[in-house]
Amino acid sequence: MDGEKSNSGHDGETGSAAAQRSDEKLEQYLEREALQQRMCHIQHKILILSGKGGVGKSTIAVNLAVSLSLAGKKVGLLDIDIHGPSIPRLLNMEGAKINAMGNELIPAYFENHIKVMSIGFLLGEGDQAVIWRGPMKMNIIKQFLKDVEWGELDYLIIDSPPGTGDEPLSICQLIEDADGAIIVTTPQELSLIDVRRSITFCRKLNLPVLGVVENMSGFVCPHCSKVVDIFKKGGGELMSREMNVPFLGSIPIDSDIVMACDSGQPYISHYSSSETAKSFARITRPIIELDTLKQKDQKEKMEEKIEKKDGEYTRIAIPLAEGKLAQHFGHCEKFVLFDVDEEKKEIVNTTTVSPPAHQPGILPPWLAERGVDMIITGGMGSRAKSLFDAHRIKVVTGAASDEPAIIVNQYLEGTLVTGENICDH
Repeated sequence: MDGEKSNSGHDGETGSAAAQRSDEKLEQYLEREALQQRMCHIQHKILILSGKGGVGKSTIAVNLAVSLSLAGKKVGLLDIDIHGPSIPRLLNMEGAKINAMGNELIPAYFENHIKVMSIGFLLGEGDQAVIWRGPMKMNIIKQFLKDVEWGELDYLIIDSPPGTGDEPLSICQLIEDADGAIIVTTPQELSLIDVRRSITFCRKLNLPVLGVVENMSGFVCPHCSKVVDIFKKGGGELMSREMNVPFLGSIPIDSDIVMACDSGQPYISHYSSSETAKSFARITRPIIELDTLKQKDQKEKMEEKIEKKDGEYTRIAIPLAEGKLAQHFGHCEKFVLFDVDEEKKEIVNTTTVSPPAHQPGILPPWLAERGVDMIITGGMGSRAKSLFDAHRIKVVTGAASDEPAIIVNQYLEGTLVTGENICDH
C-alpha cells in the first residue's frame, strides 16, 4: 500500500473521536464524534477516483460494489458526485425515494442487499442542476456519512467526481481511517497525466492508493474477436510501475457494458461468464483480501492488548455528589477512581479527581484518557451511555447512593444490587 492514513484525534479501535481538538468548537467535536461512531461500524471505506471525466469511474464503482455483494459481503454504495450523479441511472434507481426516520436517512436498496445513497435521489427532475459552492457540498457529504443509516457493512464504496476538487478533499477529511483509493484511468496519455495528479493528491493527504484500474483497455470485436487498441493499451500499468502503486487490472471496451449501463443492470451480475466479467473479478480479489488483512491486524492488536493487560488492574470510576455515589451522572462533583484486582477481589489504589467544566460529550474521552474501564452510577442518559460505549467503557446504572468504597466492594463480591436507570432518556 502507498502511504499511511493519519488518525490524528481519532481512536482507531473504537472508531470514535478520542478528544476535542484545541481548534475545534464543542458542536464540531460532537458532530465529528457522531460521524465516527457511524463509520466505526463499516470495516472498509474505499474511494473511487479518476483524474478526468469520461473514463468509466462510476461503472467501475457499481460493478465493484456488486462484485463484493456477490462474494457475500455487506456493501454500501455512496455517490458524492454532487453535480453529475450517475449511480441512480446505472442501477435503474432513478425513481427511488429516501425516507427519514427520526434523525436518520434510510438509504435506498439495490436488489434488497446493497445500500445506496446519492444526491440524485434528492433531486426533483432528472435534468435539475445543482449549483453549490464548496461549503454546501461539504455539508451534504457530511450528512451522507453521519446521518444515513448505513448499519454494519463490510465495504462502503464511495464514487467521487473526477479531479481533485471539493468532493474528494471533503471525503478524505471526513473519513479519517479510509482504507484507500482505487484510481480509474484509460490508456491514453491525456488521462494518465491526470491520474498522476490523483496519485499525488492521495499522497499529500496520506491516503493509500490501493491500485489503478485501466478501463477501456482495447476493444474486442463481437464479430471477428480481433482486438483493436482504440486508446492504446498498457499505459495504466506502465504508469503504475513508474509511480510505485499497485496495478489492479484492465477492463476492455465491451458493447454489453454500454447496454448494461443504459438499462441500469450491472454488467457483472448479468454477464458473469464473460471474459470482461472475469477481469472485474480479478480487480475485486485484492479488495476482498483487505478483509483478511484487517482481521489479521485486529487479531494481532487484540493479542497485544491482552498481553499488555495481563497483570494490570481494572479501573472503576464512581461519580460523587455530596460524598456519595451520584444518582444523576451529569450532576457529579468529583470522581473517585478505584484500581481493583478482580481476581483477588480487592481495592489496590484510590484516586479522587475533579472533572473538567461541564460540557456535553466531554466526560467520555476525559475518563478514557485516564484509563477508566467501568463506571458505576445511579442514572445516565442514553446519549451519554452511547458515547461511553464508543470508548469501550462499561456503564453500570441503577446503583444506590452510598459510600463509593462500599459500592466497589459490593461489585467485587458480586452483591451489588442495581435498580432502574433513573436517567434513561
